[in-house]
Amino acid sequence: MKRKKTIPPFAYDLGEDDLKRARHKARELRESQWWKRRLAKGVCHYCGRSTPPKELTMDHIVPVSRGGKSTRGNVVPCCKECNTAKKQLLPMEWEQYLEKFDRTLL
Repeated sequence: MKRKKTIPPFAYDLGEDDLKRARHKARELRESQWWKRRLAKGVCHYCGRSTPPKELTMDHIVPVSRGGKSTRGNVVPCCKECNTAKKQLLPMEWEQYLEKFDRTLL
């Protein structure tokens, strides 16, 4: 019996060419002086913690899977913990997630 591939309701139906193009652009950005200067600051965009530049990851503010592009205005350096927690959330969904998290700490 063949299982149907389920696509999350928020995912764009990206073709392999689209994904390759986005990955290629992200690789180009990682090699740019602009990105290297962002990393050199050593600060996570989301939590603001100081993080060694080699431990920062590139996060798409609007994920590629949700229509975001690999452009300067859509990528930020962030720590692995924030990148993993954010997953494919949009900025407003991420803010709601953080608010919920903050309330549980009070």
